[in-house]
Amino acid sequence: MKKKKANAAETHAGEGCLYVVATPIGNLEDISFRALRVLKEVDVIACEDTRQTLKLLSHFGISKRLVSYHEHNEMMRAPEIVIELEQGAKVALVSDAGTPAISDPGHRLVGLCLRHNIHVVPIPGASAFVAALAASGLPIDQFVFAGFLPSRPTERRKALRALGADPRTLALYEAPHRLLDTLEDILEILGNRPAVIAREVTKAYEEFKRGHIEDLIAAARRKTPRGEITLLVGPPDGHPSASAAEEKVPLARRVDEIIEERGVDRKAALKQVARERGLTRREAYKQLLITRDQ
Repeated sequence: MKKKKANAAETHAGEGCLYVVATPIGNLEDISFRALRVLKEVDVIACEDTRQTLKLLSHFGISKRLVSYHEHNEMMRAPEIVIELEQGAKVALVSDAGTPAISDPGHRLVGLCLRHNIHVVPIPGASAFVAALAASGLPIDQFVFAGFLPSRPTERRKALRALGADPRTLALYEAPHRLLDTLEDILEILGNRPAVIAREVTKAYEEFKRGHIEDLIAAARRKTPRGEITLLVGPPDGHPSASAAEEKVPLARRVDEIIEERGVDRKAALKQVARERGLTRREAYKQLLITRDQ
């Protein structure tokens, strides 16, 4: 078996290079062999929190010079890193978890490197919203990633109104203490859409709550979720993209999903599926009997 060639930008001896390295969002087994190799080979690692990165490096037996690079010092630190890169240094950029520059510091440094004709090489890996989308069950052939909404209520509602006309699945990050307010704003502005709360993805207490916005509001009122939260909001019920995704799931399985998600009886669940798929209750019941017999 032939050994795979390294990315061309990784073979420029003597030239500086910035590696944008994704790190695990929870489970350390999610780090790639390539990421470990790069972290071992670079001259310096620019990290959001040196203490967090030191834990990761120590786990894998890596010792490197660390410099802090976070939202409060990036205007000053980015030019300093670029000077090192222009002198031939190999620098890895990491965030506390996941992919740098995705709702984390990094964009300013990447842009500055490109303006100075410095190689920028992505080392792909974990990203919370991508993992959450993959397991959500919502339509994801097209989606919109909006990161963190504004924390101020007026600005948050304005942002949601701007997103309201877009029927694609919406992916957001949200802080636990703001989740209920955000869900209530979504219900008011976007309506009672299918949605998923993905909490602590890849970590020991990973949890997915699926349902409609009203269901998730009720759950959040009973118990405030903790930890890292990704919130996914699907297209409105009856929208073509929602219907296409739902119809890929056998009708009987979809009925069982709704019973589990919403805590309703089989009759109510079948009525909901009929509405989602544009069927009469009689047609839905016939399909249920057929799929049960298969």
